[in-house]
Formats: sequence, C-alpha cells, structure tokens
Amino acid sequence: MDFDSFWKLIEECRRQTRGRDERLAWLRDELSRRSLTEIVQFQVRLDEVTREAFTWDLWAAAERIFGGWCSDDGFCYFGLWMVGIGREAFARAVIDPDALADIPEVQCLVGRPRELWNDDWPEWESLDHVAMEAYGLLTRADDDFGDAFYEAVEAEQGDVGGDRGPRGEQ
Repeated sequence: MDFDSFWKLIEECRRQTRGRDERLAWLRDELSRRSLTEIVQFQVRLDEVTREAFTWDLWAAAERIFGGWCSDDGFCYFGLWMVGIGREAFARAVIDPDALADIPEVQCLVGRPRELWNDDWPEWESLDHVAMEAYGLLTRADDDFGDAFYEAVEAEQGDVGGDRGPRGEQ
C-alpha cells in the first residue's frame, strides 16, 4: 500500500460513514478484506504520515484548539485525528498549522465549552489500533497476534532512525 492508496482509503472512509465508531468499523472491515501485507503497510503509512505532523508548530496549534494545554498522548491522538480530516486538510495543516482554523471540524468547536465537545473532540486514538484489529480478524488469532503484527510492522518499516522528538523549535 503506497501513500496514494492509503489516502484513498482514508478519503473513502470519510465518504462512506459519519461518526468515528462507524468510520473505524468501516475501515476495519475494509482492511480485513485485504492481505496481511497490505494491512501492515497501512499501519506503516499511518505511522509515516503522523510523523510528518509531529512538529512543535502543530503542537502549539493543538494547544490553542484545546484551550491552552495538550499532553504528549493528546498530541499523538490529535495527529491521528488530523489524518481523519483528509489528505488535503492534513497537508495544508502540516505546512501551515493556522490552516486548521478554517476546517469545519475545528470551527464547530469555537465558542463551545470543551465539556460539550463529546464526539467532536479532535483526537482519534482508535485509528492507531484499527490495522492491528483487522490483522487479528484475518489471522483469526485469539490474543497472540499483537506481537506478530508489530514485528511485521517493524520489518516493513526497516530502520527509520532519526530523532523521535517533534521537529522545529518549541
């Protein structure tokens, strides 16, 4: 699965369903119809794409959206949420984090107390687990498939090396 195929799948997921739970179910079902290699490659592409968004400027944008504070985990889940807003919006935000202010998913939060954000909260932690779940469905393994999945992902990624911290200046 190359980047275009990855983004095509994300965009189709957006068109087919509405809420996060529906989107995850659709994506899990779609991935489970593919080969184990494609499922692993989906996770590799997801990791690569979210690594693009791992910048101090986007972290600052997340803090601004969240009202002043965004934890390490919160920022990781925010990056996954950004994938869910689609390729074009994601790419614009990576180049210019202020572009997030123009997307409907952020605009709907403006003026609403955070305790009322509910399903609109800009995070999508579950996206990081959907490929592993599809892998488990396809292998029909009980609980032992997680190690095999992550070993396959690491083998596909190769040596990515480099600094693991956010890029840019804090």
